[in-house]
Amino acid sequence: MNKQLRNAMLAIITVLFLSILAGCNSSVQSESNKSKEQQPILIQGPMPIEAEKFADRLENVKEEKSGTFEFYIGTVDDYPVIVAKTGKGMENTAAATAVAIEKYDPAAIINQGTSGGHDPDLHVFDIVLGKRVTNIGSLKTSHKEDGEGMDPTTWIPMDLMANEGSAGEDPDAENIRYFKGNEDLLAAANAVKDEYTKGEVVKGTIGSADVWNNEVDRIQWFHEKYGTSVEEMEGAAGAQIAKAYDVPFLGIRILSNNKVNGGEYNPNTAEANQEYVYKVVKEYISTIE
Repeated sequence: MNKQLRNAMLAIITVLFLSILAGCNSSVQSESNKSKEQQPILIQGPMPIEAEKFADRLENVKEEKSGTFEFYIGTVDDYPVIVAKTGKGMENTAAATAVAIEKYDPAAIINQGTSGGHDPDLHVFDIVLGKRVTNIGSLKTSHKEDGEGMDPTTWIPMDLMANEGSAGEDPDAENIRYFKGNEDLLAAANAVKDEYTKGEVVKGTIGSADVWNNEVDRIQWFHEKYGTSVEEMEGAAGAQIAKAYDVPFLGIRILSNNKVNGGEYNPNTAEANQEYVYKVVKEYISTIE
C-alpha cells in the first residue's frame, strides 16, 4: 500500500471515529437534557389508605425503601411520578420529604390525604387546596406561676423560621408562619376541580401539628385565629422542607370528618382524594410538557 493511499484511509477512519464520538456525545447530552426536563412529581400520603390507591395507578412501578419510608416509582402518561408513603406526623413527613428531595430531585411535591374540618361551611368529601399551610403546634404559652393553672386560649404562635436566635425570647417570632401553595400546582388543581363530583373543591388554609384536636372550642379557636379550614398532621412539615430546597409544593386535603358541624368520619374519603389528585397530576404534567 503506497503512502498516499494509507494517509487517505487514515483520514477516512478519523472522520468516521469523530462522527461516532459526536453522535455518542449528542446522545448523552440528549439523555441528560431529557433527565433534567423530566424531574419526577412526588405525591405524599401518610398512611397506606392515603397512598396505595394512587400507587396502584402508576405504570412501570418499582418499589424502594429508605428507612421506614416507602417510595413507589413509576409513570403517569409516560412522565415520572413517585408516590411516597411517609408515615404519620410532622417528623416522619419532614424526614421523608428531605430524603425524597435528595434522592429523586422532584419537580414538585403534592402532600395529600385526609383531614378534620375546622370550617363549619365545609363537609365530609369536600376538598381543600392549600393556598397556605401552617404549623398549629408551634406555640408559646403565657407565664403562670405554680398553681395558676393552664389557659390554652392565651397561647401565642411561635415562628420557628423567624431567626437563628431563640424563637421563645424574640418578639418578632411571635407570628403565624404560613407556607404558600405553588401557583402552578394550584392552577392545575383548579383546572380539574369541576371533574370532582363528590363534594366541593375550595382554596383554604391547612393546619398541621402532632396533635389530634377533638375539643370543638379549640378547633373553633384555630379557625378564628389562624383561619384554618382543616387540620392534619403532616402538610406544614413537608411545606417547610420543600421551601428549604425551593421545590414547588401544594397540600390537597379531603375532609374525612368535621366535628364543628357533626360530619361523621368516612374512610372512603381517602380514595376519593387520590382519584382527584391523580387528575391534578395529569393536568400538571400536560402543562410541563
